[in-house]
Amino acid sequence: MLRRRRFSDAISRQLDLFEREHADLIRESEEAERAYDRGARDDAEERYGDYQDVVETATEILADLRDNFASTLGDSAAEEYEAAFNRAVAKRLPRFSLEIENR
Repeated sequence: MLRRRRFSDAISRQLDLFEREHADLIRESEEAERAYDRGARDDAEERYGDYQDVVETATEILADLRDNFASTLGDSAAEEYEAAFNRAVAKRLPRFSLEIENR
């Protein structure tokens, strides 16, 4: 449990920063999801593609944020941090967590 909390403050601040700096992207992803959910069947594939594009962009930004910080740590600490960051994203920003481990 102690090890899990090791990076919690840094991760919390990083996610706060992401939410502030990329509020428009978060809002855009919510709007794209609503458009997909409410759209006609004929447009579903295109609307889902639009949604995926926004989610992918946000996920890449989060992964870059994670990887930049991890690069300042030693190997074992970086692995621990990355796992903690991914868990925090899954909890706080689940829409962007599905692919983050693959980035």
